[in-house]
This record gives sequence, structure tokens and C-alpha cells, in this order.
Amino acid sequence: MGIQLSWEKLPAWREEAKKRGVKVVATNGCFDLLHVGHVRFLQEARAQGDVLVVGVNGDSSVRELKGEGRPVNPEGDRAEVVAGLAGVDAVLIFSEKRATRFLDAVRPDIYVKGGDYQAEQLDQDELAAVKKGGGIVKVLPLTPGRSTTAVLQKLKK
Repeated sequence: MGIQLSWEKLPAWREEAKKRGVKVVATNGCFDLLHVGHVRFLQEARAQGDVLVVGVNGDSSVRELKGEGRPVNPEGDRAEVVAGLAGVDAVLIFSEKRATRFLDAVRPDIYVKGGDYQAEQLDQDELAAVKKGGGIVKVLPLTPGRSTTAVLQKLKK
């Protein structure tokens, strides 16, 4: 089971990983209604390195990204569920719409995004934060037909 990091504990966690020489993989997302697509994506992300740290969008940023009525689950619950998944080593909640501050602090060796993105579509500040820390970006395929939005639309019918 992964740990839930605070902003205060993150620098020491990252420094310890650096001292151990492990390859840190980072990703982020809302993870509002966890589904098999999330699980498969996080497993594949973890396979890219030695430890996986996941940034979970806070409630205000989920509303900003997804609209009113979201998130369905509060940020603390979402972070705890993600931290409970095998292969997730650490979780941090961030409140901003973009993951730039999270990436600045984590300095991942590899930043993983889902296949609904193309590398050239990624936020330029996020890319700059990854590159500043010496990391690279990998885009992994998503599980087709699996999304929280699709689940919510199905429930409305």
C-alpha cells in the first residue's frame, strides 16, 4: 500500500529515492470513479520504473477540469483508494488545474500520461518542469471504452 505524502514530506521522500538510485515515475489524474482503465494504466506506469508517485487532482481542480457535479468522490477518498492499489508507492493531492507544481517537486525520471494525449498536446509548463528535473515524458495507451465520464453517462440513462 502506498503512502499519502504531504507537500512538506515530499522533498525528503524524493531525496531518499534519489539516494537509493531508484527511477521515479510520476503520473496524475482525477481518479474520480476508479475503473479498470485506471488500474491498467497505473500498472503500466509503474512498470516504467522503480517507484510510482501519483498526483491526485484536488476537488476544486476536478471541478475546473470536469465541470459542476464533479468530483463524485472527495479528494481524500480518491487519494486513499489510489494509494491502496498495488504498485502505487506514494500519492499527493494537488489543488491546481495543471500538475506543474507537483512535477517541479517530484522531479520524475519519467512522467507518464494516458493515450488521450499526444506528446505535443501536453501542457508546456508541465513539460518544462519534467525536463528541468532531467526527466522524460512517455504516453501510454488507454483501455478503450473505459472512462469515468462514460460510466456517469451510463448511470444517467
